[in-house]
Amino acid sequence: MAERTRFIEVVPYDPAWPEEFEKISNALKEWIGDLLIRIEHVGSTSVEGLPAKPIIDLDAVMKSIEVLPEIIERLRLQGFEHQGNLGVEGREAFHPTRDLGFMKFHLYVCPPDGKGYLEHIALRDYLRRHDEARDEYARIKKRLAEAHRTDIDAYVDGKTAFIRQVLRKSNV
Repeated sequence: MAERTRFIEVVPYDPAWPEEFEKISNALKEWIGDLLIRIEHVGSTSVEGLPAKPIIDLDAVMKSIEVLPEIIERLRLQGFEHQGNLGVEGREAFHPTRDLGFMKFHLYVCPPDGKGYLEHIALRDYLRRHDEARDEYARIKKRLAEAHRTDIDAYVDGKTAFIRQVLRKSNV
């Protein structure tokens, strides 16, 4: 089961987030890098200037779906629990079961054509290229975090219309 956010806090963009992504990414490369094409920093922490929950989201893009069992086993040995797709096709979620010495993060392992991965990249890239959309998303996130401090489902649901609009514009 995915770890539930107990208290929703959206904080100003932190220039240290890309460095934190690199630290986690480097460890993943040691553990499963030979089974991957790339590791992408996705989610709000990957968009410069965008306020976010202080959680790094990573999409590890596997070479093929055939390597997933090996990834599951190697990550298990490093202290990760495989959580399945959590209802999102095209990604497999993993949760650390021990402190790995990194800031909080969400790890998704995805095929290169996975819907979840393609949507993460499309949203990230659109927000990086369109300051007005980034700023609108920031306002939405802040308003929702204030209104739904302890209700992650309401927070996520409140962002859905904006995200769908961006994905339509991105042709995803």
